[in-house]
Amino acid sequence: MATSTEPEGAPPAAKGPKGEANTKGSNEHREVGAGSGGGSQKRKRKEVFIYGNYRNYYGYRIDRNVGEDPRLEAFKKQWFEKKDCLDIGCNQGLVTIGLAMKFKCQSILGVDIDSGLIETAKWNLRRIMRQDKVATNNVKAQKSSDSPQSSPEELASELSNGNKHQDLFKIVSFRRENFVASMDGCSEQYDTILCLSVTKWIHLNWGDDGLVTLFVKIWRLLRPGGVFIMEPQPWSSYKRNRLVSEVARNNFNTICIYPGTFREILLDKVGFRSVELLAERLVGTVSGFDRPIEVYHK
Repeated sequence: MATSTEPEGAPPAAKGPKGEANTKGSNEHREVGAGSGGGSQKRKRKEVFIYGNYRNYYGYRIDRNVGEDPRLEAFKKQWFEKKDCLDIGCNQGLVTIGLAMKFKCQSILGVDIDSGLIETAKWNLRRIMRQDKVATNNVKAQKSSDSPQSSPEELASELSNGNKHQDLFKIVSFRRENFVASMDGCSEQYDTILCLSVTKWIHLNWGDDGLVTLFVKIWRLLRPGGVFIMEPQPWSSYKRNRLVSEVARNNFNTICIYPGTFREILLDKVGFRSVELLAERLVGTVSGFDRPIEVYHK
């Protein structure tokens, strides 16, 4: 199902090394210096993330005083435990990894259109596993020195608890993918699919057709009884980002499906049987990111 081929009508992207689409643009402006004749010039470059593929995204949206992403606190264990899961638009993979660690997913795949973010997600997974291994070894050493007379049963229990993340590499994976590029290979293979703060960027880059493709593909990939967790951005957020590219501006002006109608489309057109509002506002998110989360059941 993975493909780097852009769909017909996809927004044009600058070609980077080895022909790979560059998922960020740049705006440039010149400053004329105050020197003699105004001869000195300084060029500044500002990155424009046309797909919402921000670096350090989690730092933008989460209160520094909060240890865990508030969305993980709001999710229910039964949606993930021993389930096959998919995280669309996973960014640097921290939510993906956090879900696997907290809820013990059977498997979870994170996909993102930005190859650089996918590499960072893989690095984060390796980093977290290294930290977990160090912490586990420290616990073992401490236990050994404090309790030299531990019984075999107690030692086995301690080792089991200390190595609770030892199979994380077998559970979590990441893949570069344009999710709305194709409907090929859509079979029921996931129990839970997440799409957190992604709908706006698909909508601005691929228009109403891209949004409908997103919803229908999610439906087809979910097993009966599956769960779709969506965190849609409001229309006001579209207005703030409509000028990130010419494609986004053109699509913004032709959009007919507004965020307020997503629920109706998913229930009446796509076929989800029910929806629940998980949270009107999540404690611990910074202003502008306190978005409702909707949970659809197939």
